[in-house]
Amino acid sequence: MAYTVHQAKTHFSRLLKEAEAGQEVIVLRGKKPVAKLVPIEPPATRQRIPGGFEGLVHADSSAFDPLTDQELVECGFGFMLEGEQVKHPDESDPPLLERIG
Repeated sequence: MAYTVHQAKTHFSRLLKEAEAGQEVIVLRGKKPVAKLVPIEPPATRQRIPGGFEGLVHADSSAFDPLTDQELVECGFGFMLEGEQVKHPDESDPPLLERIG
């Protein structure tokens, strides 16, 4: 269907319903077509594959061991310790990530 700009402004909701129903709606300025309303196709959904990262992450059993007080402080979680806080490690101690790696 074709509508003038004035008709399109006046009946915009109806034009949208027509476009949703699959019809092409042409907007005319005078007798010259200037725009076309068409329905938007829904984006294609990608099928997820469960376990897609299986085998890509490797960790030994020590990865789940609790952190020591010193390691908690190094990681910035010293506030979670009860009582006296452990001091930040000396410059001579290697950082936690270097010891793990």
